This record gives sequence, structure tokens and C-alpha cells, in this order.
Amino acid sequence: MELTDTQFETISSHLPVKRGNVRLSDHDVLNAILYVAEQGCKWRALPERFGNWHTVYTRMNRWSKNGTLDKVFEALQKNGIIRVKVEAISLDSTSVKVHPDGTGALKKTVDSPLGSHGAGGQQRFIWLPRMLERH
Repeated sequence: MELTDTQFETISSHLPVKRGNVRLSDHDVLNAILYVAEQGCKWRALPERFGNWHTVYTRMNRWSKNGTLDKVFEALQKNGIIRVKVEAISLDSTSVKVHPDGTGALKKTVDSPLGSHGAGGQQRFIWLPRMLERH
């Protein structure tokens, strides 16, 4: 999914004005962002034809923080160029805690020394209530 020059011109008004010496054009950066979104690849796996992955990531991050990327995707969808809904959900061990039984650990196979006779374990001791003799 790459934007043609005509498609890019329809949404270029939503991009910020370039400042300083810019190596990659906004068109190339936007095509790289669309490539990562479509392929689901890591930034470091971005093909060299799009330019330096870190430059693309830095500009995408800046656009994301200042709202430019939202405006661009809205314009792309409004003009019928692409149909994409971008959502991200990240779950890892810092946000979801799992009980140790749910981690796939091996179950204990040896009965505990206090295992009860009724539960299938061997009886380890017998309670014998004794009355003390009264003198």
C-alpha cells in the first residue's frame, strides 16, 4: 500500500511545514508508515527503499504526539484512499498478572508429608486422644 503522487497531494495540506534540512520527503515517510502498518513488521525491518528506519520512526512519533498522524489518516479515509482503523493494544506481564498455576509450570506429584489419608496420601500419623488418669 503506497500512495501515488496524486493521492499524496490531496492530503499534503494536513502535514506540518518542513523545517531545516530534511533528508526524507513526507511522501516517503508516509509510505513507510503505511508499510509498517500493513505488514506489521518491526521498524528495524523496514526496507531500505524507504530510507533510514530511525528517521521514519522519529517523524512518525512526532506526528503522532502532535496530532498530525490522526489528521492524515482521517483525510485518507475521508477521501477514500485507504480504509484503515489503527488501534494498538499491548499486554505483557507488567499489566496482566498470572497465577503460577496458569504459567504452565509442572504440577507437584509428590504428596506433602501432611497429606490426609482420605485424599489418597498415606497416613503419616495417628491422633490418639488419651485421658489422663486422675489420682
